[in-house]
Amino acid sequence: MKVNKIIIFGASGFIGKNIALNFKKKFKNTKIIGTYFKNKPYVKGIRFIKCDLRNKKSVDKILKKADIIIQAAAITSGAKEIINKPNIHVSQNAIMNSIVTQSAFENYVKHVILFSCTLMYKSSNKALREIDFNANEEMYPNYFGGGWMKVFVEKLGEFYSRLNRNKYTLIRHSNIYGPHDKFDLEKSHVFGASINKVVNSNNNMLTVWGKGLEGRDLLYIDDLVRFVELAIKNQKKQFGLYNVGYGKLITINNLVKRIIRIYGKKIDVYNDLSKKSLKNSVFLNCNKAYKELRWKKKISLNQGIKKTLKWYLENNK
Repeated sequence: MKVNKIIIFGASGFIGKNIALNFKKKFKNTKIIGTYFKNKPYVKGIRFIKCDLRNKKSVDKILKKADIIIQAAAITSGAKEIINKPNIHVSQNAIMNSIVTQSAFENYVKHVILFSCTLMYKSSNKALREIDFNANEEMYPNYFGGGWMKVFVEKLGEFYSRLNRNKYTLIRHSNIYGPHDKFDLEKSHVFGASINKVVNSNNNMLTVWGKGLEGRDLLYIDDLVRFVELAIKNQKKQFGLYNVGYGKLITINNLVKRIIRIYGKKIDVYNDLSKKSLKNSVFLNCNKAYKELRWKKKISLNQGIKKTLKWYLENNK
C-alpha cells in the first residue's frame, strides 16, 4: 500500500513523539502530521496541529485523505493516581477512541492503529498469550475501570474491521520506557520514577513503595515503534490484536538495584511498607507478533537502562 499521509494522534506524548521522530526518517516521501492538545512540540519535518479528540468536527477535518492513523493520545498516569484516582483513565479515553474510530470509518482511512495495554490480564507466573484473557473472570480491582475501557477500545476496532472498510491493529503493550517518558514522581510509571530517584538521590537512600516484589515486563520504546512500522508493512488480516512486550519479569526491587548498579552510585534501598503498591505481575508471550509480523524485541533491559539514563542526564539538568 502506498502511504501518502500518516496522522499521529498524541504526538506530543511519550509514545506518539517517539513514533513521529522515527517515522520522519523511515517514511521520507510521506506527509506526517502530529496532533497535540496543550503543549505544541517541535519535531523537524513534522507538522503539528492542535486537536481535541473529543470534538468530532476537529477529528474529521484532520483525517481527510489520511491513509494511516496512529492513535497514541491518552490520559495516562503512574501507580499513585491509578490507586487514588482510578476514574481518570476511563470516560475521556473512551470518548476519544470512540470518535477517532467513527471518524476513521467515515473518512475511509485505510489502516487504524490503536494502543491497548495489559491491564485486563490477571497476575500470572507464566507468559500470557492474547487468548489468555478471560472476560468472565474478575479483573485486578485497581485496573477494573481502565482495563475494561481498553477492552472496549479493542472491540471498537474489531467491530469496525468487520465492516470491511478499514484495517485495524490493536497493540497490547507491556510497560514501555525510554526517552521522552514522564520522569516526575507524581505522574510517571515505575521505570521513570526509579530513574528520577536514583539520579537525584542526595542521601544515599531510595524508597520503594510496598515490598517491591511485584514484577514488570519492561520494553524499550524503540522496540514498540518498530512493531508499529512492521504492522504497517506486514499485517495482512483485517483485524490484528497483538501482545508486544519484553517477555520477562523483573521485580521492582531488582529493577531499582539494576539502575543503581548501571548508574554507578552507592544507594541503599528502603521498602516503605506503609505505602500501597500495585501487586499484580504480568508478562507477555509475543509469539503471535513474530509469526504474523516478524517482530521480536531487540533491546536488552541493560541496554535500555543505559540509553534512558544517557537521555535523561542530557535533557534534565
